[in-house]
Amino acid sequence: MSQASKNTAEDLAELVAPVFNPASFSRRENVDAIFSTLRRDHPLACVEVPGYDPHWIVTKYADVKEITRQDALFHSGDRPKILHSQAGEALARSYTGGSPNLFQSLVQLDPPEHTAYRNVLQGKFMPGSIAKMKEGVAQTAEEFVSHMASMAPECDFADDVAMNYPLQVVLDIVGVPREHHPKMLQLTQWLFSYADPDLKRPGSDVTDPEEIIKTWNIVFTQFHDFFMPLVEARRSEPRSDIASLIANARIEGESMEERKMISYFAILATAGHDTTSATTALGMQMLAENPDMLERLKDNPDLIPSFVEECIRWGSPVQHFIRSATQDYTLRDQMIRKGDLLYISYLSANRDEEEFEDPFTFKLDRAPNRHVGFGFGGHVCLGQHLARLEIRTFWHTLLPRLKHVELTGPVKLTESEFVCGPKSVPIRFVMT
Repeated sequence: MSQASKNTAEDLAELVAPVFNPASFSRRENVDAIFSTLRRDHPLACVEVPGYDPHWIVTKYADVKEITRQDALFHSGDRPKILHSQAGEALARSYTGGSPNLFQSLVQLDPPEHTAYRNVLQGKFMPGSIAKMKEGVAQTAEEFVSHMASMAPECDFADDVAMNYPLQVVLDIVGVPREHHPKMLQLTQWLFSYADPDLKRPGSDVTDPEEIIKTWNIVFTQFHDFFMPLVEARRSEPRSDIASLIANARIEGESMEERKMISYFAILATAGHDTTSATTALGMQMLAENPDMLERLKDNPDLIPSFVEECIRWGSPVQHFIRSATQDYTLRDQMIRKGDLLYISYLSANRDEEEFEDPFTFKLDRAPNRHVGFGFGGHVCLGQHLARLEIRTFWHTLLPRLKHVELTGPVKLTESEFVCGPKSVPIRFVMT
């Protein structure tokens, strides 16, 4: 390597290093600036940050779609699906007996296994089935809107409302008794926010490069201890809930492999609500900061669906996933080699100036809005239709009663490089 190339590689590593630090995402403007520079100057760059294997940083919307539509060429399970240090990946393999992923949910599976496991609940989450959930979702939305009204004139919307509303919707559908919902929220926060000083597991050491794996192993164990008795109960006496479908599912004639089954429950009990919580909290932030936006939505509720889509694009709560190449592949005239790791930035893709006009302006009526907030291709979010129903229903329920809202302090974002969104949205409000 020439000295000039070495200097360029070091400069790139220095530029990208903050993206590998969970704390950076609490200051979204700083991360946006890094990705904007990459999209402009290094739209596809292979970067080696100390302590991590080299990663291709994929920042452009078109490239994200090109990669994520080809599940056979870019695998999700051969290497960690979430950014892990070299030490973290080695620890994960020691815990699992070889797999780099402690959790082996739909997110970490590849075809044909991914297809077989996804089909277990695919029908349950299609639009026709989701339509049958409208009444239950509406009842839960009404419950939380009334709860919010009872706290007037002030509350922390993120903590008091947004974190709990979709949690209750999803866990009711799964079949988790409500007395256990707080525990599911706690485990979600430990899992996705292992480095956040307010949400992390007590006693965790965020300076330890193995901490994410140590925490995730604890979380997996607790999920296992909770869900295995539920599985046995649903096998003995099935009900009309998702727990029964998973517990009694057959994959090639056999019950689900245990780690994959617990991971299936875990992804529903965590990602099934946390990303929706983040998007809902962001929506309130937008309305509190923009009174004219609130009035437009109140005057024209038909704008709520586009408002929700813009919240998803703007928030991009799932920041990244990792893929690995199964063969050599040329992209942007660069050769990605078999085995190379690719850091897929959904946040950057949803800010791509070539796809979105004025991407750093929140437009409640943005059209078209072909964001990749739910991913793309075969791994597109299984629960996307339910998430949209939850968020739209909440705003349709709240807005007729919400007369005024304003922030009473700074909005705080989670310190997480994986799933990130507002953890605190303090507001003063008036409701009927």
